[in-house]
Amino acid sequence: MMMGLSLIAAIGAQNAFVLRQGLRGEYVFAVCLACALSDAVLIVLGVTSLKQIVELLPWLNPIMRYGGAAFLFWYGAKSLWSAFLSAGTLTVGAGGPSSFKKTLATCLALTWLNPHVYLDTVVLLGTISTRFAGYQMSFAAGATTGSFLFFFLLGYGATRLRPIFSRPASWRILEMVIAFVMWLIAFNLLGGV
Repeated sequence: MMMGLSLIAAIGAQNAFVLRQGLRGEYVFAVCLACALSDAVLIVLGVTSLKQIVELLPWLNPIMRYGGAAFLFWYGAKSLWSAFLSAGTLTVGAGGPSSFKKTLATCLALTWLNPHVYLDTVVLLGTISTRFAGYQMSFAAGATTGSFLFFFLLGYGATRLRPIFSRPASWRILEMVIAFVMWLIAFNLLGGV
C-alpha cells in the first residue's frame, strides 16, 4: 500500500485534475473512481503479466530494476529542481461547470495517455512485486488500496487543502517530499539486486 501511495503521490496532470475537481466540487466521485479503477487494472496487469515476461526473459528483470531506479532518481531530481524553481500555486479556474462527459473524458485521457502511469503501475510496481514471491496478489491489493485511498482523499479532501495550496511554499515542500520518496524507492529497488 505504501509503494502504491508513494508512486501516485507525485503531483502530475492527473492528480492536479482530481484536486481541481475536488476544489470545484464537480463530479468528484466519478473522477476519483475512474482514476482508482484505471490504476487497479494497470497494477494487476503489471503484477500478473510482468512476472510471466520476466520468467520468459530473465535478463529483463535486472534491466527493469536498474531502469526503474534510474527513472526514480531522475524523477526525484526533477521534483527537487521544481521545488527550488517553482513559484506556482493551485488555481481552480474561473470557467463555468463542465459537462459530465467532458470531465470524464479529460480524466480518462489524463490517465490512459500518460506514459508515466504505465511506468509507475505496470513496470515499477510489477518489478517490485517480484520481490514478494507468492504474495504478488496481496501486493497488488495493497497498491490498489493505496490508489483508492489517495484519489478519494485527494478529491474529497481538496476543500480543506485550498488554503494550503494557494501558497507556493506548500508546493515546494510537497515537491521535496516527493523527491525524497522517489529516491527512497530507487534505493530499495537497487537493494534487492
